[in-house]
Amino acid sequence: MKSNVNSMKNSIIKSSIEIIAPSYVVWQALTTPEIIKKYFYNLTAISDWKVGSQIKFQGQYEGNIYEEKGTILELNPYKTFRYNYWSPLAGMDDKPENYFPITYSLVESKGITTLTVTQGNIPGEPMRHQAEANWKKVLTNLKDLVEDELIVIR
Repeated sequence: MKSNVNSMKNSIIKSSIEIIAPSYVVWQALTTPEIIKKYFYNLTAISDWKVGSQIKFQGQYEGNIYEEKGTILELNPYKTFRYNYWSPLAGMDDKPENYFPITYSLVESKGITTLTVTQGNIPGEPMRHQAEANWKKVLTNLKDLVEDELIVIR
């Protein structure tokens, strides 16, 4: 897994992983709530999966139920999925300037999909380190799930 950081005040992180699966399978894992729940911290994803629509992630942290929310900004099947989101776990007010832009980019070559996730608007080093650790875990879980259950996902 590769990770790059832009060290501006509000930094951007980028993490990539190679998944031995075609892009349509990885795309399905990124946009299917039942699959998302398996690799993304047991979160329940709720959306109609259309540009401009709301996307919510409901979960539990330290015994408390919470909800992250945002808007789907781009859906280019098998290539790009972009949304913004706000999380109460970030400890910031629910205001547009506190939303994090997230972009998943998929590039397939010879049955291997390189999935790159970019997250922006990260204020400060502690949150940047936490975001990097979270994405590393999520991408590794996704890779393991897709490669182990490739036949099931299809």
